[in-house]
Amino acid sequence: MAGRAMTPADTLSGMPADATQFSYPASAMVGDYLRAGAGLAPTLLILATVSVGRVAAVVLCGFAAIFGAFAIRTALRHGTRLEVGDTELRAAGLQRATIPWDRLDRMKLAYYSTRRDRKSGWMQLELGAGRTRLSLDSRLDGFERLVRHAATAAAERGVELSDASAANLQALGISVSDLRVTR
Repeated sequence: MAGRAMTPADTLSGMPADATQFSYPASAMVGDYLRAGAGLAPTLLILATVSVGRVAAVVLCGFAAIFGAFAIRTALRHGTRLEVGDTELRAAGLQRATIPWDRLDRMKLAYYSTRRDRKSGWMQLELGAGRTRLSLDSRLDGFERLVRHAATAAAERGVELSDASAANLQALGISVSDLRVTR
């Protein structure tokens, strides 16, 4: 269903039939689930089977909390569906938010490299309207189409972008000539 035009039966309540749905595929989330489990399982196993001192228990509980929070964040992201229509972006599922395009006031597109040569990494799109904020990463099916839609809305609203966001848009082949870029 990700990235295709939807039928009225597919849409979330209130979204037009021409809305497009995006989601995080399970294959993209497997690594995060494995990392969360690889940290959480041994930590809980040690706490359950080994008698540790108070300080070690606090440290291990801290690690368990961090890995547990990461697992919850991964499940929230995986369970979220996004719908893009002409008037708004709506997140549904475990994480709910709506950003009307005519109220978009923030857009940031960041690139995070996993190697020194910057040839491997991911992008993260942050959008905001008032107190509502959505953060999406490039593992999302149809990420580039969503970024194009957001860039168009940002240009129409006169949203200012950083030099880094403009450079990342250009890296995706999105023209920044209509966008306000802060220097």
